[in-house]
Amino acid sequence: MKRLLLATSLLAASTGFAAAEGELFLYNWGNYTSPDVVKKFEEKYGVKVTITDFDSNDTALAKVEAGASGFDLVVPSAGFVDIYAQKGLIQELDLSKLPNHKNIAPEWMDVEWDKGRKWSIPYQWGSTGVSVNTKDYGGDINTSAIFLDPPAELQGKINVIPEMGDVMALATMYYGGKVCDDSPEVMKKVRDGLLAAKPKWMSMDYSTVEKMGNHDYAATVDWNGSAMRARLKNPDVAYGYPKEGYGLWMDNVVLLKDARNVENAYLFMDFIMEPENAAGLSAFARYANGIAGSDAFMPEDMKTAPEIVTPAEFKDKGKFVTTCTGKALEYQTAIWTELQK
Repeated sequence: MKRLLLATSLLAASTGFAAAEGELFLYNWGNYTSPDVVKKFEEKYGVKVTITDFDSNDTALAKVEAGASGFDLVVPSAGFVDIYAQKGLIQELDLSKLPNHKNIAPEWMDVEWDKGRKWSIPYQWGSTGVSVNTKDYGGDINTSAIFLDPPAELQGKINVIPEMGDVMALATMYYGGKVCDDSPEVMKKVRDGLLAAKPKWMSMDYSTVEKMGNHDYAATVDWNGSAMRARLKNPDVAYGYPKEGYGLWMDNVVLLKDARNVENAYLFMDFIMEPENAAGLSAFARYANGIAGSDAFMPEDMKTAPEIVTPAEFKDKGKFVTTCTGKALEYQTAIWTELQK
């Protein structure tokens, strides 16, 4: 019997199963986590993964900051990683527990918001533009006028995602400013433009994939992966890159300071940095990822998709969106608060 128990223990140790038994609680954007990748992880390590959705960075931060969230990992966008760190909400990563850290693509390693990737690992990245049902509108879709100065045929049928940074970046560039602009003149134009446009919108909702796919909306501010998923449901959906400027972003995985399942969290982070698994996440949500070598496993239809391969004429219009500070943040917060009323 002792020999049997010893053999069982050695087998469990060799597979990592014994150390990984239990649970993992992930707090992520809605409809953004591949069920297949999660199932593969669960079966490999014997860990039950529970996913809770959020619809904006502000919602997630508020929930975590309130304390006792029960989450182990959360997936904030670029500029929010530093906010989590400054507020003492996350812990610096033990890179010895992340052998696949070496797979992070060089361009996503020394990023502005986390030099050397000490606090976060990359999840997925993309752009923020507009999706339009071309049966409803046959004009130019490569403009933020779709939601800021909408044509008559779209009015009352437009959705705007409830993510302040993305929407404010589009609006600020539309009115001639730059991301995180702190000019009072520019930000007054942004405020007045957004408030004038809002009565022409239908909603401010996160769920663009289903509702554009079902033709519940005629247009929406959208993320490129969501737009591709909607097009696969409804071929009339097209993604526009606003010529006035559009946002680029990256979401990242961080380990919360009060995480209860730390070892399982490390296993999951390392697991999704394996190229095949990173590609699995991309295949579901339809965004690029930051893991070198994942291209070999990516779906063929993503390699030529117009939502993923940016047209040359619009490539220089994409600007990376991070969290603003100082006066720029004050202006944005005040405008966004007024817009929610």
